[in-house]
Amino acid sequence: MKVVALSVGGPREIEWNGDTVRTSIFKTPTERRLRVSALNIEGDEQSDLSVHGGTEKAVYAYPSEHYPLWQKDLSGADLSEAAFGENLTTEGLTEEVRIGDRFRIGTAEFVVTQPRMPCFKLGIKFGRQDVLRRMLRTGRTGFYFSVAVEGEIGAGDTIELVQESQDELTVSDVVRLFTVEAKNQTLLRRVMRSPVLPQNWKDYFGERLE
Repeated sequence: MKVVALSVGGPREIEWNGDTVRTSIFKTPTERRLRVSALNIEGDEQSDLSVHGGTEKAVYAYPSEHYPLWQKDLSGADLSEAAFGENLTTEGLTEEVRIGDRFRIGTAEFVVTQPRMPCFKLGIKFGRQDVLRRMLRTGRTGFYFSVAVEGEIGAGDTIELVQESQDELTVSDVVRLFTVEAKNQTLLRRVMRSPVLPQNWKDYFGERLE
């Protein structure tokens, strides 16, 4: 497992439907080694902290394995590196990672916290809002890391699993519960028992328990 690309970017303003939208979804790959702190990566900045960023969404990872599939689904779309606004384009990790899995990259360590829920800004980037529905339907959401140990990382770094979560809940489980298995009571109870899934997800899913 490794980091295929490391990408960062700051806020920019774009015009959309007659309004000005502030977004940080446009990321640029870098060959430099960058410092990782508890809230983000050096040179990276989130625009809307109500839905992005914070300790539980410090770094966004996206599997490189999904890119060929998107090339078929989104014919003609720009699918250059960091197309989905990710910080880490990875190889060998998918949404089957467990919530709470801990990985070492470079001298930093990261913990899987939750899936990425796409917003309209991803649709703006691709020039088509149907990409949100497609991302959720396929489960190709990518996932967020919190930073357990600050350090330095770079493109090409090995991704090493240093501690497997005791919770069997995967990123894919959470996405399925959000979409196609909304009333799965067995999965809902597993979510509510999770010691590592962020509380806002538990609050959301708790309303569905019978």
